[in-house]
Amino acid sequence: MTGPQTLNEHVGILRTRMGAAFPGQRAVFRGHDLHRELKELDWFSLCAFGIFGRHVPREQIQLMTSAFVYSSYPDARLWNNRVAALAGTTRSTPNLAISAAQAISEATIFGRGNEFRALDFFYKTQHALDAGSTLPDYLEHFLRSSGRMAGYGRPISTSDERMPLTLGLAKELGLTDGPYLKLAFDIDRYFESTGRPLRMNLSSLLSAFAADFGWTTREFNMQLFCAFLAGMYPCYLEAADKPPGATFPTPCVDVRYEGPLPRDWVAR
Repeated sequence: MTGPQTLNEHVGILRTRMGAAFPGQRAVFRGHDLHRELKELDWFSLCAFGIFGRHVPREQIQLMTSAFVYSSYPDARLWNNRVAALAGTTRSTPNLAISAAQAISEATIFGRGNEFRALDFFYKTQHALDAGSTLPDYLEHFLRSSGRMAGYGRPISTSDERMPLTLGLAKELGLTDGPYLKLAFDIDRYFESTGRPLRMNLSSLLSAFAADFGWTTREFNMQLFCAFLAGMYPCYLEAADKPPGATFPTPCVDVRYEGPLPRDWVAR
């Protein structure tokens, strides 16, 4: 628990190991001169350096950012893109629209919350296997006690068109020999053998790679922050170029109201 004495130690001063800006002189980024020592990094590599505090291997960055490309669908019907489009149709500024769409990208089922849980699941599953549990026993117990399986199953389609692309690139980069990737496919094969519609999707695949890279759930969650970003811009722009309110308008006659009946208000 944080007490007054602890807080008093931080009054009037910022103690940081992360960095600081010295206007007119330099900027320090995790102990390195941003403009001299880190200027050769691309933006994704700099983000990773900020998250992990170390240089992440280029092939790991390449694999994860390729998944950003594969997941940026400019379809305004998707839950987060819809927010960007609706903001555009109300003439919101681009930054507010995209920020709102980014905020709900952490959805538990479809978004960043799903991968967070999937990576945690892989770590816990491997721990159980190391302790002597069998994979079928552990999975059945998990489904009975928890119900929702992060990273397996997909609405509308049981297949994921992004999987072959990601796996193909991972093979080219030499990243397909990790134990957690094997575990992910072992789980997929078990569900297939039991007839469950819980096939691997991109979330479980990326989570398995993150586990093989040794990333924590928070590091992984932060690294995937902007995975849907490129698809949001077109949705906002198209909506903003249409007449106001023309994106997903709902006529009153199409609203089915089941609330309290109309009532008269007695004038005093």
